[in-house]
Amino acid sequence: MAEKKHTQDPLDLDEAVSASEAFIIKYKNKFLTGIAAVVIIVAGVMGYQHFISEPNEKKAAEALFQGEQYFNVDNYEVALNGDSLGYAGFLKVADEFSGTDAGNLANAYAGICYAQLGQYENAVKFLDKFSADDQLVSPALLGTMGNCYAQLGQLDKAAATLIKAASKADSHALSPIYLVQAGQIYEKLGKNSEAINAYKTVKEKYFNSYQSMEIDKYIERASVK
Repeated sequence: MAEKKHTQDPLDLDEAVSASEAFIIKYKNKFLTGIAAVVIIVAGVMGYQHFISEPNEKKAAEALFQGEQYFNVDNYEVALNGDSLGYAGFLKVADEFSGTDAGNLANAYAGICYAQLGQYENAVKFLDKFSADDQLVSPALLGTMGNCYAQLGQLDKAAATLIKAASKADSHALSPIYLVQAGQIYEKLGKNSEAINAYKTVKEKYFNSYQSMEIDKYIERASVK
């Protein structure tokens, strides 16, 4: 019963960390969303080169391209739902071209737009629809999903998703970020052994990362609770 109460609390990690640590946590959601946006755009451009010869894929890619212009200037509402000039919106592209690569990509864009608009349930719904098997796009989207779960108060699911993202990425650039955030969430849940495991993974496996420089502070804090 106590754990259930914890999962309904808003995620406020600043109270538990030092000033520098709080800064990382505070801006982590935007940082991860930014990563996801960049890699998705790169993946989209590369994808166009492969499927541009197919008529249906070409039509889908053209529709998606218009949405990217709005997305790139942070006009997430219009990117999602379209404009009065003929652009249909990521939601419609994802629905009408569900069997295409561009339609698949539209799900990811839609999920990120919803996350930026604070509509986290919809964000998770669309991010989960995106399918890719790589070590760049998928981990970034999983990290974004983890943040969305945290915002929804689903802290156990948030931590598990972030751990999964770290494992899938397996990189010094992304994995330590997800592991530290997962550890912070585990601490909030009172699951200190899980938090220590996450922090120790940063220390032992990603020792060249920026996060590893202060990871001993995290381990010590979780160990004394």
